[in-house]
Amino acid sequence: MAGEQLKSVAGLLLFLNFCMYAIILGIGGWAVNRAIDHGFVIGQGYDLPAHFSPIYFPMGNAATGFFVTFSLIAGVVGVASAISGVSHIRYWDIESLPAAASVASIAWTLSLLAMGFACKQIELHIRNARLRTMEAFIIILSATQLFYIAAIHGAASRRRI
Repeated sequence: MAGEQLKSVAGLLLFLNFCMYAIILGIGGWAVNRAIDHGFVIGQGYDLPAHFSPIYFPMGNAATGFFVTFSLIAGVVGVASAISGVSHIRYWDIESLPAAASVASIAWTLSLLAMGFACKQIELHIRNARLRTMEAFIIILSATQLFYIAAIHGAASRRRI
């Protein structure tokens, strides 16, 4: 009975996390596209500016490039975690747990890393609404991904008893 409740909670969290990671990938893709289109344009025979950064983003602040880069990495691994999680939810046995738990743990740690850059970006103040949305989703994902990991491990520990 409790195992089925944890399965439904894990399924709901898995769907929620997948949707939020997909939104992060969309916003992050927009930010990278904008950075490429509106970044530094250096002509032939010109030198790079003195303070040139390869992670330059024309919107946001100094932390934006790092935040977007690590959010995209966390988003890709998060989507992979959701794909692995669907397989685990489908079978819901101890043999499918290690794959789902390991990818979910990696996605969670990358989300925590991106959350650290989100906190730095919030501290520096200058950012637009899309970046604020991305920050909010990363912060929420840091919690919901942990709850998902706890739900799939909680069901496995109940089965051994």
